[in-house]
Amino acid sequence: MFNSLSDRLTATFKNLRGKGRLSEADVDATIREIRRALLDADVALPVVRAFTGRIRERALSEEVSAALNPGQQVVKIVNDELVGILGGQTRRLNFAKRPPTVIMLAGLQGAGKTTLAGKLAHWLKSEGHRPMLVAADLQRPNAVNQLQIVGERAGAVVYAPEPGNGVGDPIQVATDSIEVAKSKLHDVVIVDTAGRLGIDEELMAQAADIRSAVNPDEVLFVIDAMIGQDAVKTAEAFLDGVDFTGVVLSKLDGDSRGGAALSVAEVTGKPIMFASTGESMKDFEQFHPDRMADRILDMGDIMTLIEQAEKNFDEKETEKLKKKVESGEDFDLNDFLTQMAGLKKMGSMKKMLGMMPGMSQYKDQLANFDEREVDRVEAIVRSMTPQERSNPKILNGSRRARIAKGAGTTVTAVNQLMERFTQAQKMMRSMTRGGGMPGMPGGGGMPQMPGMGGMPGAAGGKKKKPAGKKKGRKGGQSGNPAKRAQEAQALADKKAGKTQDPVGSAFGGVDLGADEEFDPANLPKGFGGIFPGGKK
Repeated sequence: MFNSLSDRLTATFKNLRGKGRLSEADVDATIREIRRALLDADVALPVVRAFTGRIRERALSEEVSAALNPGQQVVKIVNDELVGILGGQTRRLNFAKRPPTVIMLAGLQGAGKTTLAGKLAHWLKSEGHRPMLVAADLQRPNAVNQLQIVGERAGAVVYAPEPGNGVGDPIQVATDSIEVAKSKLHDVVIVDTAGRLGIDEELMAQAADIRSAVNPDEVLFVIDAMIGQDAVKTAEAFLDGVDFTGVVLSKLDGDSRGGAALSVAEVTGKPIMFASTGESMKDFEQFHPDRMADRILDMGDIMTLIEQAEKNFDEKETEKLKKKVESGEDFDLNDFLTQMAGLKKMGSMKKMLGMMPGMSQYKDQLANFDEREVDRVEAIVRSMTPQERSNPKILNGSRRARIAKGAGTTVTAVNQLMERFTQAQKMMRSMTRGGGMPGMPGGGGMPQMPGMGGMPGAAGGKKKKPAGKKKGRKGGQSGNPAKRAQEAQALADKKAGKTQDPVGSAFGGVDLGADEEFDPANLPKGFGGIFPGGKK
């Protein structure tokens, strides 16, 4: 969503690097570029003016003139102001003292209210609640049926006494749902209301009547993050008509400019509380203004990654692995399968890698990354016998050929995986000798994942060349035909000006052409351990 804005801002800040002092002209040029970037991102003009005005005032103050690194200080100011226009602090749901808590959803038709109702129910279930969905959108064709399907996917009960399609009283349905929730011990009621293609009096009157009837604890305004400048006008109309308490951004994974996210909170004074980031029920997250600001400025979102790792990795299994490695035993492929399962629970690999600091330079390559490669790597491991997983050293040529056939892949792919797995074992041993297990509990993580070794700065990334020349065959060619083919491909890539990828050459060999190395030492301790190292 924010790729274009992030690229523009990052390029702007590069011009400030190395300057010992910022002149007024430097500040004005930076502000001008920031203003253009925000306007191109469809941020509302009043928001842009106020935002850049505050940045200019702070950038020309003693706050920057006395700083040891004025360029970094300006970046910090922009980050602070971004957090401000995104709402400042994380706003959490207000739950009723006496259940059920009533949450009403409002917004235009097509904003994604019904799907978001299911995602919110799924998220609440993961937090230990018993939500019930209420089908109060009785106008839109098949809206009731859609909510029932969404509710089934979310594993939530749906209250739908009326068929919809123009039949039934939505106010009565919403009112009756409260008593039904009490009788069936549901502690949260989510009311899905009707929308329109545009703002009209009938829509607002019905939404206001439902609000009066059920007296909700929260009224969430669902807005399509892709609508651009219209976001402000729509938000102001719903604020006047329904008086919502918070905002939910849907379709935040889209490829539009994302101005809605940077405009709504500033204009309405209401916080953004949740964001929908994909098609899956799991693609729904609480909105943290500080983390979103970091993403926009290409500083990553490590805290979200840590939270996802802690939620999805089995603490007992991870502690068991930690003790195993610390006792001197090798990390084997059975351990890898266990950790792979936790990694897959975390969701899209693209999204996880996109949350790493400095990954904007790889965004095009990440977009082309095939998520199915994770399954292919897992298929290779599952094609091995239990003995082979426990002791990979016994994998000779015939075994590898059998494994490749069973996984529907090539011997070369099996060889590449085993090379990276060997590197991961060495990394685990070196961490044990160093007396630490970065990325492990109490960080709640996993060891270096075979197949992610191509990440610059990580184990299995660029290797140091040996000091002396190795004796070998004429021309340095391998005696293994498969190896020779692999070397020939590598030579062809080198001539084409390509370099190894930062995502993982085992995952499809995606070429990223990296010119800057990512330093895993900058990661906080505790992320799921895809990358070794990390600050304590």
